Amino acid sequence: MKFPSRGTALALALAAGTLLSACAPLILGGAAVGGAMVATDRRTSGTQVDDESIELKSLNRVKEVLGDRGHVNVTSYGRQVLLTGEVPTDADKTSLEQAIASIPNVRGTINELAVMAPSSLSTRSNDTLLTTKVKASFVDAKDVFSNSVKVVTERGTVYLMGRVTEREAKRASDIARSVNGVQKVVRAFDVISEAELAETVQKAPAAKE
Repeated sequence: MKFPSRGTALALALAAGTLLSACAPLILGGAAVGGAMVATDRRTSGTQVDDESIELKSLNRVKEVLGDRGHVNVTSYGRQVLLTGEVPTDADKTSLEQAIASIPNVRGTINELAVMAPSSLSTRSNDTLLTTKVKASFVDAKDVFSNSVKVVTERGTVYLMGRVTEREAKRASDIARSVNGVQKVVRAFDVISEAELAETVQKAPAAKE
């Protein structure tokens, strides 16, 4: 009997639990680098707290600017904010970016909002499944820090965020493009040097078996 790969099995398990929460970014377990298993977020604890705070404050800004109009997802990584979803007008798109850019600690915004009607529930469910499949593919690849790449999917377009080297960025992008159903991959990485990566891995605690 042929059993599914670790990543594929993980994707199936996660898909069942995530289809009800459209477009929620997934963060999975450790990945192998240089033979050492690590389970780490490359952001500092302070940055992680800031990112959570920025996302919460951004959601409040979305309500203030749009009310019940539109459909907006906000993802902060390394204090850089990615805006995806749909808004009614160009003016809304601009106003929302300005409102979020003024939040304390936000160091930049990536405005990928589309001016169009809100996406359907089926589209958002498919986006959630694609996110799961991309993350599972990272786990299967075993040469990508899956815990260091955040995946956001909107209308079939996959956005990749994280603190990675150029080598890792290319590898992650290639893997994401190979996933069936992905229409486009957009890189929004914070690119670091190989020396910075080595220092990060050295400081990371080994994952317990």
